[in-house]
Amino acid sequence: MEDIENTDFSAIVRADLKDSYEDNDSLRPQMLNDFLGQEGIKKNLKTFIEAAKQRQEPLDHLLLIGPPGLGKTTLAQITAHELGVDFKVTSAPALDKPKDLAGILSTITERTVFFIDEIHRLKPAIEEMLYIAMEDFELDWIIGQGAAARTVRIPIPPFTLIGATTKDGSVSTLLRSRNGFIHGFEFYTKEELASIIRRSAGILEVGIEQDAAMLLAQCCRGTPRVANRVLRRMRDFAQVEGRNTITLDIVDNGLKRLEIDELGLEKYDREILLSIIQNFGGGPVGAETLAISIGESMDTLEDYYEPYLIQCGLLQRTPRGRIVTPKAYEHLGLKYGDNGNNQGTLF
Repeated sequence: MEDIENTDFSAIVRADLKDSYEDNDSLRPQMLNDFLGQEGIKKNLKTFIEAAKQRQEPLDHLLLIGPPGLGKTTLAQITAHELGVDFKVTSAPALDKPKDLAGILSTITERTVFFIDEIHRLKPAIEEMLYIAMEDFELDWIIGQGAAARTVRIPIPPFTLIGATTKDGSVSTLLRSRNGFIHGFEFYTKEELASIIRRSAGILEVGIEQDAAMLLAQCCRGTPRVANRVLRRMRDFAQVEGRNTITLDIVDNGLKRLEIDELGLEKYDREILLSIIQNFGGGPVGAETLAISIGESMDTLEDYYEPYLIQCGLLQRTPRGRIVTPKAYEHLGLKYGDNGNNQGTLF
């Protein structure tokens, strides 16, 4: 264990989640009652948390599935707050060697909630170590080298693992089966997003008209993270105009300036659709080829852009590749089958 004891793990784990927000007051809800949307998972999770507290046991391990920005990390943090236990968070790419995972698990307290983002990207050796920790609350550790090497089992406090993934199909069956609760996040409705926007506006100390909140909600990809990001920009537009309330005209003009259209598509969304139409005859085209054509990483393409384009009915994933739908041609102002070279502007 000497290597573990002498290693600084601050780069791979944080005791408290640092917000990426630029404001002092966090927009993240801290308790389940403040978390808006995802009613199914909230109802079940509230029951499971209460049962665990009554038994004074760690909550069963959880696997949360869904596109970025829907609240997986926030819900993990809320779970720790509701349980009244420590919260530690890291991501799978930060766990480079088994000793990285061992270093974290050897310092947790009883019933800690340990959150691993992008859990589908765990390396096999680390995942194997995690299996034993999840089931037996022990660490397998090899002492010595060569013929003198031996494995010892080190007990660790019972804990709850919450894994988050944007790629359910990439999570191994063995890891998936060790979770007591698995739930997929859904895109938020316009009404749910409008409520989130009004709550966030209150925290940011700016007013927002009801119809302005609804228009903003319509154009935020069904995603709270996007809604809060765009809300801040609308606050900027309002402030520069000397107003302390975000009005419908501010949102309407602001969305145009940010090149966000009425479906919530951003510039890169339209570039993806146009690239498939102009360069690949509407598809099919593979994800790697498409990512290269638009100068974006394949992970960003698959995790951020594609789910919403599919949700909107503008893109299809097929065994042969991505295909643009007739609805996408209509949205872009193109005739179905046109290569898009004569496209006008949406703004």
